Amino acid sequence: MALPETTRQRLAGVSTATLTTVLLKKGLRNVWIRGSTPLHPGQPRLVGEAFTLRFVPAREDLATPESWSSPRSTRGAIEAMPEGCIAVAAASGGVTDAGIFGDILCQRMSVRGVAGLVTDGVVRDLAGVLETGLPVWSGGIAAPPSVAGLTFVGWQEPIGCGGVAIFPDDVIVADADGAVVIPRALLETVESESVEQEALETWLMDEVRGGAALPGLYPPNAETRARYQAFRDA
Repeated sequence: MALPETTRQRLAGVSTATLTTVLLKKGLRNVWIRGSTPLHPGQPRLVGEAFTLRFVPAREDLATPESWSSPRSTRGAIEAMPEGCIAVAAASGGVTDAGIFGDILCQRMSVRGVAGLVTDGVVRDLAGVLETGLPVWSGGIAAPPSVAGLTFVGWQEPIGCGGVAIFPDDVIVADADGAVVIPRALLETVESESVEQEALETWLMDEVRGGAALPGLYPPNAETRARYQAFRDA
C-alpha cells in the first residue's frame, strides 16, 4: 500500500529522536541506521517508503561493462523506483572506499521523484551529487567507483543497512540525527504515539524556557500531565 500523504505529513513533524523513544517502548532497540549521516547540512526531514538495494563485496567476474547496463544493475533498479520512495542501500560489505552512487545516478533518481538516498556506504562526485538536489544520508564520500570494491546484487528484498534489518515498504524517517526505520506493521501505532510525544515535548520545552525545574516535569508526573492536558483542551 502506498504511504498515505496524511501519514507522510504527520511524520514529517516528528524527529528521529522521538521515533526511537516511541519504538523503544514497543521493544524495538535497533532502528537507527549506523554510519549514515546527512551529506549536506540543512537537508529537509524526509519520510518515505524504503526501496531497498543490496551490494556485496566485489566479485571481479561480475564487474563487467555488460553488467553495468544490465536490467539487474543499479540502472535498472533506479528505473523501478516509485515516486516518493527513499532508496536504502546496504553497501558496507566490509568496504568503505567505493562510492556506490555518483552525480548521474543521483540526478536520475531526483528526476524520477525519489525522495532521497540512505546508505551505510559512501557516495562519489560530491559536487555533482549536491547539485542534483537529492537529499543523501551516507557514510561519507570517496572517489573510487562502486565496482572497485562492491557488486550490486538486487533490489526490493530484505537487507541489513547500518546494522538494521529493513524490508521493502518499511517507512524511513531521516533528519539531522540520521535515519530510522519504522516497521510497516507498526506504522499506524507509531505515527499516533510519536505525534503525541512530539507535541508533549514541545510543550515541555516551552515550560523549561519559562524557568520550570526538571523534577516532576521531565519525565512528567501526574500534576504535569494534568497541566499539559488542560493546555491541550484550551
